[in-house]
Amino acid sequence: MRVNKEKWNRLLKEFARYLVVGGTAFLVDYSLLYVFSHFVFQNLGDIGVYLATALGFVGGLLYNYLLSLHWVFQSAKDRNRGKSVGDFLLFAIIGIIGLLLTEGGMYVGYQVMRVHYMIVKLFVAAVVLLWNYGARKIMIFQDERPSR
Repeated sequence: MRVNKEKWNRLLKEFARYLVVGGTAFLVDYSLLYVFSHFVFQNLGDIGVYLATALGFVGGLLYNYLLSLHWVFQSAKDRNRGKSVGDFLLFAIIGIIGLLLTEGGMYVGYQVMRVHYMIVKLFVAAVVLLWNYGARKIMIFQDERPSR
């Protein structure tokens, strides 16, 4: 299967926008992780880290959703995509799978490998970013998918 140059360039630009959105969503996520783990759940030990991780991820997910709708997926066919309740639920389910990947990666890195959780989060976030973009592009914002 050959992808024409125009489509390839459009996809690269879209992925670059997703990297910007994903990167800034990561900053929202990472900042919330820090704030919740150091100031809100500081007395809960390890469970506080996992709660803070989940809340940070949700904050980043909502930020990512809004910017993905309005800036990342800009092709004419994408303009109405992602705006239905079903598409939002699918976006959220993909995010929940990303959260499970995040929590699993945090467990392995933090509990098993004994790496500081803020460092583990950097690596886990890169993997989850690829998952989120790929799954959302294929399942929600794919050009050939009929609109709902």
